Amino acid sequence: MCGRFTLSATPEAIAEEFDVKNLSVLQPTYNVAPTQNVLAVLNEEKTLQRQFKKLRWGLIPSWAKDCSIGVRLINARSETVAEKPAFRSAYKRRRCLVVADGFFEWKKQKDKKQPFYFLLQNQRPFAFAGLWEKWTSPQGEEVHSCTILTTTANRLLEPIHHRMPLLLKQQDYGLWLDPQVQSPVLLQDLLSPYPSEEMKSYEVSSFVNNPKHNSHQCIEAVA
Repeated sequence: MCGRFTLSATPEAIAEEFDVKNLSVLQPTYNVAPTQNVLAVLNEEKTLQRQFKKLRWGLIPSWAKDCSIGVRLINARSETVAEKPAFRSAYKRRRCLVVADGFFEWKKQKDKKQPFYFLLQNQRPFAFAGLWEKWTSPQGEEVHSCTILTTTANRLLEPIHHRMPLLLKQQDYGLWLDPQVQSPVLLQDLLSPYPSEEMKSYEVSSFVNNPKHNSHQCIEAVA
């Protein structure tokens, strides 16, 4: 499951991580929520060069009658993504990297859910494995949207939740973005949980629970 994440890294750090130079000024976002626009990397269709693009979080299949289905398709299970009608075409031809530098997950406790923040040990930006689609409304408006793949939890996540977003290694970005790679077999090795020893986490306050809150307070550790 991935329902909230952050992107507060500098444009310079993001450009270096993804080897893309045309990144304009970004405002830090500490509480990205579904239906909001997210920063993604995909291959330009003709040149196959990497480019940054804003995508609406919540995939809208090209055959959808309206955009409301996107609210239910913010995540795609990596185990079944190649067969599901909503995702299988995008999994073959329209994979993307959703840019982030941390994400939240909630642990069920007796009378509440405690939020935790997860990030890399080196605190660098990273990529969620994503899929994107282009949908045209009945009025002719084009909407570019995406979903984030999930996988089984690693040891760090297991005490909190049984699922986690699928993070990709930098050396695997090229393979994931390559539209010529359409066989699920060739992508299978990328669908494993990210190494827990390369990540860290800590408790944060319930301030992050409200998606309208978007400040550094969302990621401040609580005692």
